[in-house]
Amino acid sequence: MSTQTPPALVGIAHGTSSAHGQAAVAGLMRAVAAARPDLTVVSGFVDVQQPDTPATLAALPVGLPAVIVPLLLSAGYHVHVDLTEAVRAETGRSVLLAGALGPDDRIIAVLRQRLAEAGLRPDDAVVLAVAGSSDARAVAACRVVAERLADAAGREVTLGFLSAATPRLACAVTRVRINRPGRRVVASSYLLAPGYFQGLVEKAGADVVTRPLLVPDEPAPAPLVEVVIDRYSAAR
Repeated sequence: MSTQTPPALVGIAHGTSSAHGQAAVAGLMRAVAAARPDLTVVSGFVDVQQPDTPATLAALPVGLPAVIVPLLLSAGYHVHVDLTEAVRAETGRSVLLAGALGPDDRIIAVLRQRLAEAGLRPDDAVVLAVAGSSDARAVAACRVVAERLADAAGREVTLGFLSAATPRLACAVTRVRINRPGRRVVASSYLLAPGYFQGLVEKAGADVVTRPLLVPDEPAPAPLVEVVIDRYSAAR
């Protein structure tokens, strides 16, 4: 894009009915706006909440180009279908679609921070809890995250899905208990914010559950803010 006014950064999240989740994502976007005061920074949603992507784009100043940054941890249906179609349908401005937030080593660092906060012990067994997707590319990306977390933490990390893919998280937790009797099982939440899926993680049978990447009433982790801005910059 060649223009003196930089494109708007349009952060599109999944959306949630959880007030805590809504506050956490809003906090992330406020942090992004504070880090880049030169940009128009707005947010929208692909599901549950409003405004949706077309309405978010329509509310921008006339003719202002935009870069949509999916506030999604992997590129599944919402990125490859919903957001891709929204970009193609936009006729009032130039719009580019950035990549999903993960995998990224800076997010791995936040996962490790959450594990440390939860009191991870040397002999704990870790299960990475991910939302899941019917898109094989998103599933593969989650496997990469589990591998990177294992490398960074110096321990085995088992992967468990909350929907669409297998093994399901509860099954993964049970399998770890059988294979590693006597050890605590820690579910590492690879979710962006509190909401329905975080509740499922907490009910999956792990002894300890970490907080998601974003939590309300706390500043958004600086590495996550950097990832959002970098996805925007890379798409331009």
